[in-house]
Amino acid sequence: MEQYFSATQKMEQEVMFPSLLRGVFPQEEGAAPAAESRTDLYERYQLLKAIKPMVEKGLASGGDQSPSRADTDGDTSLDSSGAEDAQLEERLSQHLTGLQQVLTHLTRDTNALTRRYSQILEQINLSEGQPSW
Repeated sequence: MEQYFSATQKMEQEVMFPSLLRGVFPQEEGAAPAAESRTDLYERYQLLKAIKPMVEKGLASGGDQSPSRADTDGDTSLDSSGAEDAQLEERLSQHLTGLQQVLTHLTRDTNALTRRYSQILEQINLSEGQPSW
């Protein structure tokens, strides 16, 4: 989680001119650009910026869950509660694994976008340093 927030904060600090990302398509390290990828880095930047507040809000409201019917039902038997607890643990584990995978993917995309933006700036700086005669 910390890596995700660190990566998005770095992206927000470094990407000062997001319009430079228009028309630049993501590509894997050492691979040719994917023909099916029609989302440029500018669109990804906008998406990553939009997702961050949702993640923050989701974390902040995690404790504001209203009690479910099962929590308020006092007539549940003790035999079935052990099986339900195991089932809930399994579902929670799957959910957390999925959340971790999503955050890892978002962190990787954010870092790749920031790296590519830095490369674009380096190319601009190098071309400005060249004589134009």
